[in-house]
Amino acid sequence: MNKLMQLVLLLSIVFGGFALMVAGCAQHEEPMSQLERGKYLVTVAGCNDCHTPKIFTAAGPVFDTTRLMSGHPSGSPLPEVPKGVIGPDGWGALTNGHLTAWAGPWGVSFSANLTPDRKTGIGDWPEELFIETLRTGKFMGMSRDILPPMPWQTIGQMTDDDLKAMFAYLKSLPPIENQVPAPLPPAGH
Repeated sequence: MNKLMQLVLLLSIVFGGFALMVAGCAQHEEPMSQLERGKYLVTVAGCNDCHTPKIFTAAGPVFDTTRLMSGHPSGSPLPEVPKGVIGPDGWGALTNGHLTAWAGPWGVSFSANLTPDRKTGIGDWPEELFIETLRTGKFMGMSRDILPPMPWQTIGQMTDDDLKAMFAYLKSLPPIENQVPAPLPPAGH
């Protein structure tokens, strides 16, 4: 057997053994509870990026964990959107310092309160309404359009089990009363 064949055989054995080891480790992973899975999905989907107000630190903005998933802070002033900044040859969107309000050609959208507060969040929502909202892109599954930057088109493609896990996790958070403003139409409308 020549040296090249020996090297190929040795590499095959090493990589094959490594693959078996990885596969064996993956099979022993403990399954997540529905809440753990929901927290994982909310985290990797970046839901906090828009639905949690920020605190500015020397390292930049960080999530305000006292207002986790509470949406755009009610009463928070909005910076003025300079005329002519948004458009095909300009910016596609601008955001406020909390990253909870977004201005674009659609107007101004505000991230929703996803805590289980019964008056201002999703506290009275049944699981089916949450899923329907994310599948249709309609607020409460039937009214106004969910506006950018909410990626409902991709999140709505998650499995029912994934969306149910996300909903269960959101319902497990502390309720925070925070009335998010209604969207604003584009200037001049």
